[in-house]
Amino acid sequence: MSKPAITKQTKFKIQKGDQIVVLAGKHRGESGKVNRIDCKKNRVFIEGLNIAKKHQKANAQGQGGIVDKVMSIHISNVNLEDPSKKVPTRIGYKVENGTKTRVAKKSNSLL
Repeated sequence: MSKPAITKQTKFKIQKGDQIVVLAGKHRGESGKVNRIDCKKNRVFIEGLNIAKKHQKANAQGQGGIVDKVMSIHISNVNLEDPSKKVPTRIGYKVENGTKTRVAKKSNSLL
């Protein structure tokens, strides 16, 4: 018998609701808000970016046709947007009064 696969849950510095900038691909330089994060595949879904046309089969109500679907982008191709400078930045952490907060590396401002 084979052993069951152990899946490691990864934690990303980017969270749902963050404003991010795309670094590579056809949407390079564009920014948007994170809708969802797929931790198993290391991918993020960004509101309004990377939209594809998909054919949807008709359901019981008869609703079918071509729909717009948001596709994912790999997490290595995005960076957080600095709130003050509106440029891509890395994320650091700072502990103040026992609370851990995220900090933008470029402007040293809180996120």
